[in-house]
Amino acid sequence: MLQRFDLALQLAILRQAYVNASLARSSLRSVNTNVTQLLDSLDTVPGSRSVLEFKGQWYATSISVGENAIPVSLRTLVLSGTPATQHFVLGDTPQMAVGLPIPSVSASYFEVFSLDDESRILGILALALIGAAMLTTVAGASIGRWASGRALRPLAEVSRAAETVAGGSLDTRLIAEGDPELSALASSFNRMTDALRERIDHEVRFTADVSHELRSPLTTLATSLGVLESHRDELPSRSRHALDLLSAELHRFQRMVDDLLEISRVDTGSAELSLDEVEVGELARRAAAAGGAPEVPVDVDPAVVGVRLWVDKRRIERVVTNLVHNAEQYAGGVTRIAVEPGSDGGVRFVVADRGPGVAPGERVRIFERFYRGQAAGQRGVTDGTGLGLSLVAEHVRLHGGRVWVEPGADGENRFVVELPTRDHDGAATAPPPGPDHAPEVKAP
Repeated sequence: MLQRFDLALQLAILRQAYVNASLARSSLRSVNTNVTQLLDSLDTVPGSRSVLEFKGQWYATSISVGENAIPVSLRTLVLSGTPATQHFVLGDTPQMAVGLPIPSVSASYFEVFSLDDESRILGILALALIGAAMLTTVAGASIGRWASGRALRPLAEVSRAAETVAGGSLDTRLIAEGDPELSALASSFNRMTDALRERIDHEVRFTADVSHELRSPLTTLATSLGVLESHRDELPSRSRHALDLLSAELHRFQRMVDDLLEISRVDTGSAELSLDEVEVGELARRAAAAGGAPEVPVDVDPAVVGVRLWVDKRRIERVVTNLVHNAEQYAGGVTRIAVEPGSDGGVRFVVADRGPGVAPGERVRIFERFYRGQAAGQRGVTDGTGLGLSLVAEHVRLHGGRVWVEPGADGENRFVVELPTRDHDGAATAPPPGPDHAPEVKAP
């Protein structure tokens, strides 16, 4: 009975921790998430405290239980990507800690549960059962072994399923046929995953619908603006200035809507690659010309001269275009474009600019949606939408490649796009692992 009580308690603790980890992962995908408010909003049982490691920073709901309160062995295991639990003592009080990695958002979630009340209950139950246990030792051992094995099987299934959901597979379901003890949990677990998937799908559809519906009024506005611009010389100076501001903002709005539509197609899985076989040097020169940088030198390493790739030329040209525009807006323009050999037979396209270099803490974040580094929130500093580099990451991801930024000579930035070689069916034949500091391109 004590064993079953303890297992049921651990099952409830694990379930709560996995639910909160899934909710945290969903919230952290949003732009500018307030991590403190996120932790406060999580549904926790009395006596539990939440701790979150997010991109190297630690956050906690309690001052007394933070990063240092979690055992080093548990922290090391979870930060390396392995879910784990551990019992330990904190301030003479027994605790149970559950740690769950959330790799899709570069975070790890910990929940620490106080077992003080449960320990007292278990102690009372133990004293009450000692007398009966002495008379039924042999039979109890056999029954206990059978019961523990039966109880651990569903717990292992729940753990595996919850880990899969935490990794982003929302199609995972628990099947509890013939097990009445697991059926309630399986039903709750399945409802949770259905609710999570419905919420995510709703957000994706909402973004796509709003972006689509905005195109019609934007077209009308653009037409009306064109009429006004045709009579620009007839307007007074202040009106012309206002018209120029309106034109710039409208064009920026149109680019944002077009980018949102492109991103929504990726999120809904409707984005498809139209592959063509091209020579890497020709691809780089065409992309530079399409990106508005035909005068920028394109250096092709002799080791990749003549190498041919299967790529969607429109998307790769959009990648280079966005990198060129990013350099013009933030770094004084592009200095050179290079094609270099990548790892495992892949090819790297490098777009270098005049800097200043991107801070180490922003080299991953600049590929997030609407993140514009130090320029974010400063209206008028740039006409960017904050979606250009996130679209670069999405297009590269669709090709099975990687993108990152690294420092170059004299403080320049090197934006590196590494693409694998592909066969005629578009399947990657040499997926490049990239350097250790290069962020993997993943869907947000």
